[in-house]
Amino acid sequence: MKVLFAASELYPLATTGGLGEVAHALPHALAALGEAPTLMLPAYRCVLDRLEGRDLAGACTLPGVGREHEARLWWGRAQGIDLPLLLLDIPVLYDRPGTPYGEDAEHEWWDNGERFAVFARAVVEVAMGRAAPHARFDLVHANDWQTGLVPAFLSLESARPRSVFTIHNLAYQGLFPSSLFSGLGLPPSWWSLDGLEFYGQMSMIKGGILWADRVTTVSPSYAEEICTPEFGCGLEGALQQCRAQGRLKGIVNGIDTERWNPATDPHLARRYSPARGWVSAKAANRAALLESLGCAPQEARREAPLAGFIGRLVAQKGVDLLLEALPGLLERTPLRFVALGAGEARFAQGFAALAAAHPQRVFVRLGYDEPLAHRIEAGCDVFVMPSRFEPCGLNQMYSMRYGTPPVVHAVGGLRDTVVDTTEATLAAGTATGFVFTEPTAAALTAALARALTHWEKPRTWRTIQRNGMEQDFGWPRRATEYRELYHG
Repeated sequence: MKVLFAASELYPLATTGGLGEVAHALPHALAALGEAPTLMLPAYRCVLDRLEGRDLAGACTLPGVGREHEARLWWGRAQGIDLPLLLLDIPVLYDRPGTPYGEDAEHEWWDNGERFAVFARAVVEVAMGRAAPHARFDLVHANDWQTGLVPAFLSLESARPRSVFTIHNLAYQGLFPSSLFSGLGLPPSWWSLDGLEFYGQMSMIKGGILWADRVTTVSPSYAEEICTPEFGCGLEGALQQCRAQGRLKGIVNGIDTERWNPATDPHLARRYSPARGWVSAKAANRAALLESLGCAPQEARREAPLAGFIGRLVAQKGVDLLLEALPGLLERTPLRFVALGAGEARFAQGFAALAAAHPQRVFVRLGYDEPLAHRIEAGCDVFVMPSRFEPCGLNQMYSMRYGTPPVVHAVGGLRDTVVDTTEATLAAGTATGFVFTEPTAAALTAALARALTHWEKPRTWRTIQRNGMEQDFGWPRRATEYRELYHG
């Protein structure tokens, strides 16, 4: 099946998180199963700078807000991408510094509504064979609000390809003023409760939910959660209808098991595998990580547990719970802690204050550093993900693969991928981490305390580690589910 896979991010060219990872890994896994995916992405400046070459694929004129855009489409070639890559080149919209969405993580471009509405129109022009004449497609797979209008625009076409729309995070809906709806010249009938209108604003993600042939989320639990008022972000009614129509399905994301492999990882001080060397290698990686963070060598080699956190410093990730729980744990236990991430200033300041109070036990690095992320996964004894909601999550799977049991809140993909350690799961050989059910600092503290208790029992701890390391988190099994969805 010829699939046009459209997304606003694509690893390694332009990515801010899980969407870019999935947009790279899933199509490549589908290609390995015999499908024929083509990737489509806006030609951001950072993308054009990373290309090894490009060839003209076509051109088209696309309506924007009160103006028309002359667009060129390029076939791009880039290291690490082994599939056809189409790039939409409109310099006035995409040739900008920074991230795909703004100058930086906190300042989005004022015209993002137009930027991604135009991208959605271009995806449809390509899918219908009008913009890149030599490209024909059986199905369009759109992702998140930035491509939410793709299924909506496709619904206006006759003899159109089928569409799949994946919700990676419902909290980001693509909400814009009603003036954007008017400025884009969208069909008046779409401005209703059963269309794109959402409490007086325009919701781009509703386009995908309402008009796609199939809607997916990145875990089965999240597919159920978003049909409730607690997690539905005001769209639970539309999603309940989608579920009732048999259009909603949850499929857990996979991970890139080649890039995240402790046996071959070039970023580690010592490599290891479930088969050999992992006990001593974990200790060596912990010492090397701590020394690289400024810990004194003697302290770095001390046998005391190290917990890690990697992620956005926002409330969704439960960072406030972590900041509330850590002081007591640092006082009562030998726990050490490392955090890597960027986000809200109040959370960055909270971690900085902890690091200042415990300079040999708490270490903080702001921003994102992929080599350091690999070293944290390998060097930590415990990985912490106290997210209030988590559509899928990838770090809990990375951590299990690296022999670092995760402590997670029982939501979304965390619930679907981590098995809590109990007497029963230890006896069954299924325990892989520690799960808490209430989004409170007290529940997080209790789960971390349980983890530390088991860490002090080497044989039990190694069982939990091995169980996690032997899990199959690769994309082939997940891609098979998508393939069945495409052909169903």
